[in-house]
Amino acid sequence: MSSKAYPVLRWPDIGEIEERTEVLLDSPVRSLSPAAMAHYEDWFQRNCPNSQASARESAAVIPGGLQHSLPSSRPFPVQMARTSGAFAWDVDGNQYIDFIQAGGASVLGANHPVVREAVIDLLTSCAPSTCFPHEAEIQLAQFVQGSVPSVERFRMLGSGTEAVMAAIRAARAFTGAAHIVKAGGAYHGWSDQLVFGLGAPGSGRAAAGGIPDPVLSLTHEVPPNDVGALRARLSQCAADGGTAAVVLEPLGPQSGTMPVEEGYAGQVRDLCDEFGALLVFDEVVSAFRLGMAGVQGHLGVRPDLTIFGKCIAGSYPGAGGLGGRAEVMSVVTPGHTGTVALLGGTLSAGPLSSVAGLACLMEMRRTDAPAAASRAGDLLCARLTELITKFELPFLVYNLGSIVHLDTSGLFRLRRDDPDYAAQFKPRRAQNRDIATACAAEGVMISQTGRMFTCAAMTSDVIDDAVHRFEKVFAATAA
Repeated sequence: MSSKAYPVLRWPDIGEIEERTEVLLDSPVRSLSPAAMAHYEDWFQRNCPNSQASARESAAVIPGGLQHSLPSSRPFPVQMARTSGAFAWDVDGNQYIDFIQAGGASVLGANHPVVREAVIDLLTSCAPSTCFPHEAEIQLAQFVQGSVPSVERFRMLGSGTEAVMAAIRAARAFTGAAHIVKAGGAYHGWSDQLVFGLGAPGSGRAAAGGIPDPVLSLTHEVPPNDVGALRARLSQCAADGGTAAVVLEPLGPQSGTMPVEEGYAGQVRDLCDEFGALLVFDEVVSAFRLGMAGVQGHLGVRPDLTIFGKCIAGSYPGAGGLGGRAEVMSVVTPGHTGTVALLGGTLSAGPLSSVAGLACLMEMRRTDAPAAASRAGDLLCARLTELITKFELPFLVYNLGSIVHLDTSGLFRLRRDDPDYAAQFKPRRAQNRDIATACAAEGVMISQTGRMFTCAAMTSDVIDDAVHRFEKVFAATAA
């Protein structure tokens, strides 16, 4: 099968996922034995002395000694020295298959030579940031406009969090309404307005330390995939000035960790039209990774605004952007005659991020990298499913193209308002961490969420190797 003919996204059976999740949540937590964990922790002690020394240095200068939360840090964080394609090497020379891929930013594979050479070429003649216009920022905006049908205007920003802030501000300025609605459990960056309902549905402001109550009084969460609950919330907000925006990951919260039905986004579009709210798609992770037109291209649903990140700067810094209807985007235009939503960012749209993003996206389109990455995701999911069956584990694995979800604990399907949430949370979080630690010791880097990103550099041989390593961890868990 040619890469061009390969489907980038096959929507999973949400009903089946829900049923298997219930089985997982009803099962005892299946963690590794203390002896197995001692074996894996000993591996780090023996093989990662330089990382251990770096961890001690880090603890003296960085709060908690850690600035990156995706990989496991047990017994200490592993410091990486080099990355290439599907692999990463730590400061002690150990090689790992990298399923973190810069949090999903690398679709071509880590440190891709085409992107790297474009950046090197730029830096021989220009600073990475200048505060002056650069031709690459125009070309990047033209590329996004030509790839994503809903984007008539595009503005580069410094991060996905900044893009979310811009979307909320633009929506409020355009509509004159103030309320914001999101799906419970979704992460839309760490700006004050959206640190609400994080991690698990029903969380409310549990993670909002340092944010005054009035700041979040206009932010609301509804259960994912629940059209009735969204209608009820929009009706309530309509009686209090209206809703400015519904912010939605079209896959479901956390890149599909809590997946929604394929038709859900279209139903939300209809409700937004009915209640006069803007529909904002958060495609920070999914844009370009799941097709050059994003998930919205697959669904045929046009949001009013789209939040970009990750791939937009080719995994280089400055990975953020906001695009959408020209009429809505006009409010972020300096000198706009109506209400202006101020956006800033000295380092936004710098030559480095623009050149890297353009080179990356052009190479992704030329090589059909999203399809190649999704082929790897499909294969990884199928092989892990076989292992789960072989060892009779209650684990769950499914994928949305090149985003693969391995759920070994059900942690992210707990609801904060369940009576036994506190009792369930701690052991299930520990199990996630232990599985990630064991996988790392076997040479596979996955995030503590169980979310994995495949890239175009992951051939069938790489997936075979990874599955062999997963098998050792699953065998130890089953034992």
